[in-house]
Amino acid sequence: MLNKNNNRFGRIDEEFKKEISQIINYELKNPNVTGMISVTKVKVTSDLSYAKVAVSILNSKNIKETLAGLKKSSGYIRSELAKRINLRNTPEIIFELDDSLEYGAKIDSILKDIMKDIKKEEE
Repeated sequence: MLNKNNNRFGRIDEEFKKEISQIINYELKNPNVTGMISVTKVKVTSDLSYAKVAVSILNSKNIKETLAGLKKSSGYIRSELAKRINLRNTPEIIFELDDSLEYGAKIDSILKDIMKDIKKEEE
């Protein structure tokens, strides 16, 4: 029984992720939300009252402003979700910044620097 429930929540998480991405990228008209926004992860609580949405923000004028704009728009995003996904109640959306892409890029640049140093030492 538990496994079936986990599959259901996994499907709900994925569906929310897909729909929230669509809404943010194509329908949201908040001028404070700038840059390329990727929904990296959605985790819905077991009672379907909250959905934690991790977003990655690239090329934004101001990341804090963009995140605040998303939080302000959460009501609109929630109502659009309710129209698209047929659940008894639509969870309240909580946006969180996912900086794993930035972190990955930083690690990548550090590794490139190390490789340059190694090549110089070999010459």
